[in-house]
Amino acid sequence: MKAAGDKLVSSWLLVLCGMIFGMVAGGGHARTIGAGYILQVWQPVTGFIPPHGQGEWNRLFGLYKQTAQFQATHTSMTLEQFKALFWPMFLDRVWGRVMALVFLVPLAVFWVRKRVSSRLAVWLLALFGAGGLQAVFGWLMVRTGMEPGVLTPPAVWLAPHFFSAMVIFAAMLWTALSVRTPRPVQAPEGAYLRPWLDGCIGMIVATMTLGALVAADNAVTVFHTFPMMDGHWVPDGFLSLQPGWVNFLNNQATVQFDHRWVATATATVVLGTCVAGLRATLAPAARDGFLLMAGLVSLQFLLGIVTVVAGSAALGFVHELNAVLLLAAVIFTRHCLRGGNRVEVYKGRIIST
Repeated sequence: MKAAGDKLVSSWLLVLCGMIFGMVAGGGHARTIGAGYILQVWQPVTGFIPPHGQGEWNRLFGLYKQTAQFQATHTSMTLEQFKALFWPMFLDRVWGRVMALVFLVPLAVFWVRKRVSSRLAVWLLALFGAGGLQAVFGWLMVRTGMEPGVLTPPAVWLAPHFFSAMVIFAAMLWTALSVRTPRPVQAPEGAYLRPWLDGCIGMIVATMTLGALVAADNAVTVFHTFPMMDGHWVPDGFLSLQPGWVNFLNNQATVQFDHRWVATATATVVLGTCVAGLRATLAPAARDGFLLMAGLVSLQFLLGIVTVVAGSAALGFVHELNAVLLLAAVIFTRHCLRGGNRVEVYKGRIIST
């Protein structure tokens, strides 16, 4: 890696971050329209080839007819209706294959030309491997559609799938920013903000994971008031399922309650951190990061309230995408302050950094 940073390599990695965002958008759209189980085949190498001929379409439709979702809710579906749901899911998978090519081909070129060190290449290949495991996990989640009584991707599959995607996204973004500016800018005034930003990142990812549970359980369809839930601070049926731990995965009342209040705490901490950051003497990039964080977290909280009140899965999808942008903004801001060392002065002399 160049000592002054390599903008070309960094831009390539940022493109991959954008493509991960595209995967979140594609997968979220497929889930929102109910297409999660529509494509019951997985061909990692040849899967980019679209169906051709009436026989192939009939075969794919026949596989979907074996799912519990079709047998319970879509028995009157026509082939044309199947195709309308098929294409979003198919294109989401093709996008994943394009991502693999965009990753591997430039990496090989940069590695051969020594623009990427062996250490960085190994790290990037580890991220690629994590992405491959993510794809396998996603396919196994789709196969749950063949299980009796399973009508939508279960929360116990969907939430870890989304969580791991966000971990990969965060790692890729941090790497891209570090390749661009490998030498941290010293920002002693911002040293105390680093643990707060770390906490913001953790809370945002936790809130997003709880949001995935809301999406998996379709919990946006209940309790359309805020801040109380149909007149109660703790909703009716909060712990109605047995055993008790199941409520935190599958109970609509519980998962919406958890997401609401963890989101409220997260928004409060993020906004407080933004206020502290804007009061500190920081470089323009860091200040811009805090301003972006403040705008996005305010929009995110407002979107969450409107989504709940409207009971709209479509708004929930927009809410999900904005959450990824908020996470990116916090990671960017934290990266700007990674060189922030605390300076302590005693009687006019620096005693520690």
